[in-house]
Amino acid sequence: MSNNELTRRGLLRTGAVAGAGVALPTIFTASSAAAYTNEPTGGTVTLGFNVPQTGPYADEGNDELLAQQLAVEHLNGEGDGGCLNTFTSKALKGNGILGKKVTFVTGDTQTKSDAARASAKSMIEKDGAIMINGGSSSGVAVAVQGLCQDAGVIFMAGLTHANDTTGKDRKANGFRHFFNAYMSGAALAPVLAKEMGNDRRAYHLTADYNWGWTQEESIVASTEALGWETVNTVKTPLASTDFSSYIAPVLNSGADVLVLNHYGGNMVNSLTNAIQFGLLDKVANGKDFKIVVPLYSELMAAGAGENIKGVLGSMNYNWQLDNEGSRAFVKSFGEKYGKPPSNSAQTCYAQVLLYADACERAGTFNPCGVAEALEGFEFDGLGNGKTLYRAEDHQCFKDVLVVRGAQNPTNAYDTLEIVEITPVEQVMYPPNHPMFGGDEATLGECNPGA
Repeated sequence: MSNNELTRRGLLRTGAVAGAGVALPTIFTASSAAAYTNEPTGGTVTLGFNVPQTGPYADEGNDELLAQQLAVEHLNGEGDGGCLNTFTSKALKGNGILGKKVTFVTGDTQTKSDAARASAKSMIEKDGAIMINGGSSSGVAVAVQGLCQDAGVIFMAGLTHANDTTGKDRKANGFRHFFNAYMSGAALAPVLAKEMGNDRRAYHLTADYNWGWTQEESIVASTEALGWETVNTVKTPLASTDFSSYIAPVLNSGADVLVLNHYGGNMVNSLTNAIQFGLLDKVANGKDFKIVVPLYSELMAAGAGENIKGVLGSMNYNWQLDNEGSRAFVKSFGEKYGKPPSNSAQTCYAQVLLYADACERAGTFNPCGVAEALEGFEFDGLGNGKTLYRAEDHQCFKDVLVVRGAQNPTNAYDTLEIVEITPVEQVMYPPNHPMFGGDEATLGECNPGA
């Protein structure tokens, strides 16, 4: 996308970063000099990494933490520099952030909103964290984003896919690099129509929290627009481990597609139960029965094993992408940890670098200066291709991947194959889209805190 095109469509603010290869300095007034929460006074700056180290999304949380630690090393000039070498903004020099060495503290969200808020609060108030990054649940993201807004620190969301995060619950101090449920529906719909046809009957099992709700809403809308019929939508508790009682009714529902709006361990277990019931071996309405997993990750695919073969879904990033930024990140992550990075790892790594880069371009750690530097910022070189941080809702826009469980994987890390790279234009929507809160959804004012 050219800047002229972005500006014409209202996606790039006048005076924002002029191009993916040019990071223009941002000039601030009183906001950069005023007092703000946890202003660094010594030779270090502390970041807070809040991830699920226990609970159903612990695998994703562990990968996030590995990536965040790698990002800190690169910011401090350690290792091979990773995406500092490919990032189109050249503000980062490998000497920390604004000359201060980067340190970090960690917290365990447990994939619970209360626990996540408590750990973020502790990192801010006791450890002096100036930014919180991470999380693997949209319920957690919304809760922590609200806390960071009130505390006057920047929240760089990790793995959060609900429309709400940058929709009705968007905040001026919060930013999301990961894609969302609407984008999954927009990317998947044409592929589903091509491979399964327009005359299908879908049954949804949905994780009972804000991510599941908006994922279900988005997939229902996109598939019904194709001509599909929604037979039933059933909510399942996040704490569920056995989904047999939810799978059994699908057999007699008249559906010929099962949509699993589940993630992490939930998806592994529900898909395993569906395969045990023989759903993919059945014929319904004269059609071969199909399963769709709208949101995939490599870690889920590895956990589900052969059960994912042929099953379609979407992703924010896959380590098999062949671009300069992705190759640099995969090399750094692989050499350090002995495996390719997951998409949750990549988005948390990118968010740490994006925050640090914004501080450098703004010339301050003041969250309002950092926010202004991120708004309307267009960049490349972090693994996803050209990306825009839209000013109106702090949502990143980039290409979206449609993937499928590989039929003949050669190892534990190529279990997913890229079916299509959906261009960003296909997944864009206006900031006041009804699924994102309509005209009532606003960022509010940036809060610098103290």
